[in-house]
Amino acid sequence: MQEFLTAAQSFPAVLFSAALVVVIAFWLLVLAGAADHHSFDADLDTDLAGIGGVPVTVSVSVMVAVGWFTALTGSVLVHRSDATGTARAALSFGVLAGALLVAWAVARLLVHHFRRFFADQPPPSRQDFLGRVCTVRTGSVGTDFGQAEVAAADGSTAIVQVRQLAPADTAFTAGSSGLLYAYDEAGEFFWVSPYDRALDPGPPPALPRPHRRTPPGRTA
Repeated sequence: MQEFLTAAQSFPAVLFSAALVVVIAFWLLVLAGAADHHSFDADLDTDLAGIGGVPVTVSVSVMVAVGWFTALTGSVLVHRSDATGTARAALSFGVLAGALLVAWAVARLLVHHFRRFFADQPPPSRQDFLGRVCTVRTGSVGTDFGQAEVAAADGSTAIVQVRQLAPADTAFTAGSSGLLYAYDEAGEFFWVSPYDRALDPGPPPALPRPHRRTPPGRTA
């Protein structure tokens, strides 16, 4: 046990040990609902490394775990050897390079087999808000000013810029409901129209199932 702890706290395994603590803490936050496993997908491009097609957090976690185990094993072997000084340092750097190479190779192999389970999802877009009901958060909405709060499909909310065509038949006030029906790319705002929730008919009623007629001479 003491040999294991010594190796985990020595170079190069200590680098992977610190990264492994961060990875474990991140996945605990994901399990608690305080983080999303897609958090870094827009920040890192893993396709160039051959480990794309799955969430970045998954591929990086695999690399850290494999790299830690490889570096730990190599560190134990270095400690058991009689190498000292420059030779020991060279072996340690060799273990670091080997751990990185093995971690990348294993992660690439696993990603190649499991990427089909992660369906490609288009990045979020403001166009996703079209057709959604918003709540006005400013005292009024005109042709040059207005803000509203709208909920996305995943339940999150966002404050967006809204405008109303003139002349306006209905004056918006704070708390009014509106329908986002168009988006202006140049101005980066939505066109909004009045929306009365009381007039929303809701989803159409389910049609009754047709009754099967029983042939003459037979009972149902």
